Amino acid sequence: MEEKMIFAGFGGQGVMSMGQLLAYAGMMEGKNVLWLPSYGPEMRGGTANCHITISDEPISSPIITEATIVVAMNRPSLEKFENNLIPGGKLFINSSIAGEKPQRTDIEVYEIPANDIANELGNVKVANMVILGALIDRTNLIKRESLLEALRKVLGSTKEHLISINEQALTRGADIVKKQPL
Repeated sequence: MEEKMIFAGFGGQGVMSMGQLLAYAGMMEGKNVLWLPSYGPEMRGGTANCHITISDEPISSPIITEATIVVAMNRPSLEKFENNLIPGGKLFINSSIAGEKPQRTDIEVYEIPANDIANELGNVKVANMVILGALIDRTNLIKRESLLEALRKVLGSTKEHLISINEQALTRGADIVKKQPL
């Protein structure tokens, strides 16, 4: 098993956190992982992105030009990275703000109203966890328990009160994607 993923969105949407959590959970499960963040002007409202590879085998390069999974948290990210997906790849779109449909028909598309769900939960900052819940449900890339354990370690005892809302966001993302066809 090897998944090559690109996560992208505006700075502040939790794109880097999603990648870090997945990489950390993958390591906890004994998998080989690489996480390559892209910073710069993205931190000021541009498109931030990171590359994540999780594999059972050694990984040769952190750069991903052909992804098996793309997460687009906004329209610019969809426009920029949709064509990096291999045929048959999985595209997860934050449909709350992406505002358009993908152009390709040779990929699996999952439209997740992540911001809407996060707002219903009372904190727009968990939109990334809604998407992550959908992604791990559809890919079985890592165990949900591993992701929650990674989240606990990352948040630490000072932010332990945020575990519950993040867990709810993961559940809502998984629930919404179950209603979409495979």
